[in-house]
Amino acid sequence: MISSSILFALVFVFVLSAVGTAVLDIIFRFLGKRGYLGNLFPNVRGGIPRAIGIIPFIILSLYMLPGLNNLILIIGICALIDDVAGRKKSPLGIEWGQLSRGIGIILVMIVGFYEGLGLSSIFIALMVQPLNISDMQPGSACIVTIIMSVLTIIAMLILGSPTFEELPAIYTPLLILVVCIAYSPLDFSGKIMLGEVGNHVFGVALGIAYYLMGGLPAVLIFGFITVALIAFVRRNNLRVFFRQKLRILDPTFGDYFMDVLTGGGLGDLFRKWILRDKQYEVKNSLLISLGFRRLLYNPYASHPKSYVPRKEIPRLEKRG
Repeated sequence: MISSSILFALVFVFVLSAVGTAVLDIIFRFLGKRGYLGNLFPNVRGGIPRAIGIIPFIILSLYMLPGLNNLILIIGICALIDDVAGRKKSPLGIEWGQLSRGIGIILVMIVGFYEGLGLSSIFIALMVQPLNISDMQPGSACIVTIIMSVLTIIAMLILGSPTFEELPAIYTPLLILVVCIAYSPLDFSGKIMLGEVGNHVFGVALGIAYYLMGGLPAVLIFGFITVALIAFVRRNNLRVFFRQKLRILDPTFGDYFMDVLTGGGLGDLFRKWILRDKQYEVKNSLLISLGFRRLLYNPYASHPKSYVPRKEIPRLEKRG
């Protein structure tokens, strides 16, 4: 199924990803400590290089299947602009990063249709959202990418791997897996960050792999599994976020799932457009279990309602 030339290419890609990541880390640290990188060297734990995901971006845009690599190229460029611009406001009233990300998602959908992916291109583009949310703690986006790549490979071995542009479809998840594993050691240790360019690229790349496995049904099913996996991986951090920021003291897994699916800057921006300044309180137990409290939580509401009575908000007590 896998020819010797493909195996050689994957070995070469592994070395390229590992060495490129280490070299770019050194370069970014050198420049960042001298104040030349701006948003690409945030002051976290003394300074951590951001957007080292440029390496996976370059490799995947070069080695992804012909035509489909255009989707990687588009989202990678737009995501890199997001990393560089940071949270600066555009004349449209939204952040430059949000604007660039939104444009990238739309372009991926358009080019995906042009490349013959049909409706799948919409959901491939939307894979940007969950992978972006997953990249909130060291190694989380990488572990999700690795696990989903392996699951896709297993599914292809069971279902069969059709050819695409004279290459077996299983080549794509193998490529993603190899690139991510080679990149990930420094990310797991918290020494570098993928940045938007890295997590956006891995999101779209996984979406492409799902499509090659089984078209639109596979994209939908494995997209759902990806969101659920991210919610599980980040459940502890999300629990703290829900309690401290949203005042939801008893979050359900549905809340975590909905946060991964619709959270973040773009999700909140859509809530602002749709809900305006309204805040709906969810009391139905079924809707609560499905995560509708998070779905309808509007940070832009004039007077957001708390989901917990004031007397039930926990207070810190002195320890004797």
